[in-house]
Amino acid sequence: MAPDFVRRIRSFPANDDGDIVGAEHLSAALRHFAKHGIAAAQNAREQAIAAGRAGDRQTFEWWLEICRALDRRMARGIDQAGRTASI
Repeated sequence: MAPDFVRRIRSFPANDDGDIVGAEHLSAALRHFAKHGIAAAQNAREQAIAAGRAGDRQTFEWWLEICRALDRRMARGIDQAGRTASI
């Protein structure tokens, strides 16, 4: 493959979806992943749901961001449910 062709293909960033996770949440997500491994996103989801059910909006948002850093699709489902439930 010609180098010029390859450069043209790779001229756009692979991660251009705009969902940027802040440094604080990213650091917490990495620590959470170190503790829970592959189940970290699911655990963060459960924490967010529990906080939402308890009416703790601040904790809900925290765990939602942790989940978003680990698994955006899973977090989208929580976020939509949380917004409609008016937590």
